Amino acid sequence: MIRGWTAVYLRELFILRRRLAKLIPSWSVSPLLYLIAFGYAVGRHVAVGNHSYLEFLIPGLVAMASMTQAFAISSEINIARFYWYIFDEFQSAPISNLAYVLGEVLAGMTRAFLAGLVILILGACFGVVLSYNPLFWAALLLNSFVFASLAVGCAMNVRSHADQTLLTNFIITPMAFLGGTFFPLSQLPGWGQNLLQLLPLTHAAHAVRAAAFNDPAQAVDYLVLTGVGCLCFLFAILSVNRAKA
Repeated sequence: MIRGWTAVYLRELFILRRRLAKLIPSWSVSPLLYLIAFGYAVGRHVAVGNHSYLEFLIPGLVAMASMTQAFAISSEINIARFYWYIFDEFQSAPISNLAYVLGEVLAGMTRAFLAGLVILILGACFGVVLSYNPLFWAALLLNSFVFASLAVGCAMNVRSHADQTLLTNFIITPMAFLGGTFFPLSQLPGWGQNLLQLLPLTHAAHAVRAAAFNDPAQAVDYLVLTGVGCLCFLFAILSVNRAKA
């Protein structure tokens, strides 16, 4: 008999499998436009350090896509919670809050991992193949863990599905453009660089890019992602506890 987090996770996987044929094209549109407009057209003759701008852009897009798709699990939770009343069914089921959060977080991480693969395939189509070593995947998964956990916590605190859009507009969208995705933070003044170091996506983009370029890894990036991820996971558990009360 399936119990606990596996039941939650497998439910999300079944839904994901049914929608995958539609999701993959939707995951490809924005990155493809970024690659064509910024990476190929504008940045074709631009170099960032020892790398072309296209090579610089792809790891940033991987970090951004893993963030947005991991956080997108919050929309799925809200739909299930407000329209299908699935969360009410989980409340009456013998599933602990920890198991529920773990299952949803893993579902968000799975979405993020697949979205990251789409970026890498698109990059290969543009002739860019970087180093996809264990540190690369570790940074990708830690970033996914952070935002999937944050998504579960936020989903439990919004009062309507429409409120979720506000969170995306005020949290995810600014971070996507300011977290070192499209430009090196060294171009900013010192105070701006220090301020953006507070964003987890900044550390994720730096860690993913360093691994992709075979540059020395900075432990602080992985420690920050791990610490923030644990805090977000705790926030998710506490939020589910309050929602179930």
